[in-house]
Order: sequence, then structure tokens, then C-alpha cells
Amino acid sequence: MPADVAAPLTLDGARVLVAGARATGLAVLNLLADQGATVTMLDTKFVDGATDPELSARGVATVGPDAFIFDDGAVRAPSDTDLIVVSPGFRPDDPLLVASAEAGIPVWGDVELAWRVDRAGLYGEPRTWLVITGTNGKTTTTSMAEAIGDTAGLAVAACGNIGLTVVDALRADPRADVLCVEMSSFQLHWAPSIRPTAGLVLNVAADHLDWHGSFDAYAHAKQRALLGDVAIVGLDDDVASRLPVGDGSRRVGFTAGTPSAGEFGVIEGILVDRAFAGAPVPLIAADRVRPVGPSGLADALAAAALMRAAGVSADAVERGLAGFTPGAHRGQVVADIDGVVFVDDSKATNPHAAHAAIAAFDRVVLIAGGLLKGAAVDDLVTANADRLAGIVAIGTDRQIILDAIGRHAPKVPAVTVFTGDDGSVMTQRTGDDTSAITATGANGADAVMAQAVSAAWQLAEADARGGRGADAVLLAPAAASLDMFAGYGVRGDSFAAASAALADARRR
Repeated sequence: MPADVAAPLTLDGARVLVAGARATGLAVLNLLADQGATVTMLDTKFVDGATDPELSARGVATVGPDAFIFDDGAVRAPSDTDLIVVSPGFRPDDPLLVASAEAGIPVWGDVELAWRVDRAGLYGEPRTWLVITGTNGKTTTTSMAEAIGDTAGLAVAACGNIGLTVVDALRADPRADVLCVEMSSFQLHWAPSIRPTAGLVLNVAADHLDWHGSFDAYAHAKQRALLGDVAIVGLDDDVASRLPVGDGSRRVGFTAGTPSAGEFGVIEGILVDRAFAGAPVPLIAADRVRPVGPSGLADALAAAALMRAAGVSADAVERGLAGFTPGAHRGQVVADIDGVVFVDDSKATNPHAAHAAIAAFDRVVLIAGGLLKGAAVDDLVTANADRLAGIVAIGTDRQIILDAIGRHAPKVPAVTVFTGDDGSVMTQRTGDDTSAITATGANGADAVMAQAVSAAWQLAEADARGGRGADAVLLAPAAASLDMFAGYGVRGDSFAAASAALADARRR
């Protein structure tokens, strides 16, 4: 199995171990089956000889990680294996992957496999790849880019971390000639060969440090998006703006301020292109961009730069952005009580994204918490202390948030909501005794969210009585959801249902 991406790629007859038998692994299996490879699927669900009837019916062998462990506990590389393809969640320090690399077995991510297969022309002429990454805003920017491409009449597909895997995009009919590839830091780590037509890094803030091991390693993974023909960086972000680009890459920046030559930015309320034309080219009025707020504006500038790098006209950029509707859980207004909007930004799964969500409002009551994944929230609290009318902390790492409030914004009212040992939902205001609110017959997580929404509304009412008045009750958790919910979408749905129920109750 060749390691050089320029060398001929032959998968027919290759013996491939696919690590991960969930959605990504199954998509990889289908592509490898197309190409005549012999595949073995590795997953924790196959421990102790457990099998999968559907895979068995296809003649696919299955193994658990225990198959590669010696009696003394040492991990050995798989024998008779030409290639390992890993799903994004596998960490770089996984003992099996380390042992395999040391034994000379190539280890590729699913996107690396897709890139090499596409470059080799195994599914027709190679596509145009446009790569999008960043700590937050990736999905909105990718969706905006796809909308612009559709408007321009391109055969375009959003894929990667956004839902459709890249390997499925290669196999899809009708064919997509332009791939808008949202890539996580995990996927970029496992895809060192990618050199896109254009790639962009929106922003870089502490996230997934438990996976990468350090902030520098995380930032280095993001920087891999900038090794292609055009490298686009967010100039308003301290880290992204300083990332090195590839040898021979054309560097293009975007900013919410006035752009210099070679940049995208805003002049007199109009998004403009000063990179791909001699004079500033107007694109769209800033007040027509959705979602509203600084993060939505940055995403629109980035998407515009990406698609202009791909040769799309300014007119198509305007029409694509004007018709764009943000996806669910990205700043959606789900209820309104007496002029206070209830906003679902459950997709804000890290402090950087939560900061961007808060910045869209003058004053908010924030519902936050979950799994912080090693990220600190001190800067988030410090930067937004004057905007916070109150905070409701939920989830496993709620105390970290409350401690940060105590250190940096002690005057901000804080409430925590959690499930007691007996299953009842408990609320506690900072400095107060705990009070129990029984949630009979309710799902525990939904009951916690319902009480969090109620407590947030009470804080908003108190803020109004104090003479200020919050604009919004905002779910921007700054944390992952899997401690309580099946995903950020489920968490957002729970918030939306609780907010609507509260609004209905107040109308009665």
C-alpha cells in the first residue's frame, strides 16, 4: 500500500482494517468493497467474538480490540494488513494505531482515504475540494458555501463533519463536482495529504484538548486546511490570523472591519471582496445576513471568500447568502415572552462558540454547562460579565462555571439545576439552600432543562425589575451534551419544548 499520495493507488485485493464500525466505518466499508479490498471491521462492540449479522452476511470479518492484545497486556500490530482506516474519534495515542505505525502499516482517516481515492480518479475526474474548519461556525459556513454553490449552478455537496461522509459523497449519484468539506480537528489530524483548491480556518480556541493533548497540537491540526492553492484565515481571531499557510498558497483574510487589499470585509455596511478583483466588489448588505450577529457575519464573509476562490460570481454570492436559512440549534428563536426571546444555540459546544452567541445580544440570561472537555470558561465569563443578567448552570461541569462566575463576576446572579440521588430535580441559587422540585414521570434531562428554563425566566424578570432588562434567555452551553442528552440537537429540542411550554403557560 503506497504511502506517497502521488503514487498509483491500488485498493483491489488490499487487506484493510477499518477501525470503527459505526456510520463512518460503514461508509468506508462500502467504498472499499467497490474497489475490491478485503475488509476487517474493528470495534469495541465485537469484543469476545461478538458479531454483526449484516456484516457476516456480507462476508466481512469482525474483531474487537482484544484481538490485538498479548497475554502480558502489550498491544501488537495486526498481521496481514496493508492499511488501517480510522474513524475520526480514534485518538493519535491509541496503542493499536501507534504499534501499527511503528510496524510500517499506513494509518489513514476516512477523509484521507477519500482524498487519495479522488486524486487517483477511481470515481471519475478529481473533484474541487473546499475545506472548512475552525473551533466554531464550521457547519453554518459550510452550509452557506453550499447555498452559494447551488445558486451559481454548481454540482455541489456539503459533506464531511456535517453529516454526509466524504466517501459517500464520492459514491453519490448524481455526482457532485465541488465538495464543501467541513472538517473537524480529528479529521484533519488523520488527513495529512489534503491540498484543497481553497481551505479556510475561521477561528481557533481551546477545544478537544483532551484528544489532541495540547493546544499547539489542536491548532496544528486546524492549520492543515491551509496547505492548498488558496488559504483563507479569520483576521479577527488572534490564533487563526497567525497560522502559517502552505508553500505557494495564496493567503486571503476576512474581517468584520474595513478590508485591506487581499482581504474580505465590510465597507459602509456592505460585505466586499478586495482579494479577487482590483477594486472592492460589493457582495451583500450586512443586515441581510442570517444568522444575525458577529458570528453570522464572519461565517458569511468566510463562505463568500471560499466560493470566490472557486470562481463563483459576486451575484451568486449575494443570491446564495440572501436565500440562506440557518440550520437548527444555531441561534434559533424558539419562544418570546413579553419581548424576551428564548434562543436555542445548543450547537455552541465550547466557550468560544458561546462567546459568539452572547455577543449577538446586549444582555442575556445564559443557560450553560455539560462536558467542557478540558476547556476553561474564565475568559468567557470575564469578557461577558456586563452582558450577563444571570446564569443557570447545568450538567456535569456546572460547578466549574459557577466557580468562574464567583471569581470574575460575583454580582451576576447564578443558579444551578441538577438531579438529586432520588431522581428529583434540584435548584440552588448561589449562597442559598437547596430546594427540591419533584419531576414525577418526566425524563430526567428534560426535567432539568424545564427547570433551567423556568429559573432563567425568573432571573430575566428580576433583571427587568432592577431597571435593565434582558433581551434573551440564551441556551449557549459552552460544552458538549453527552452527559445528559444524546446530542446537541436533542438538548436544543429539550430547550425549545421547555421554552414553548413556559410561554404557553404564561398566556393562559
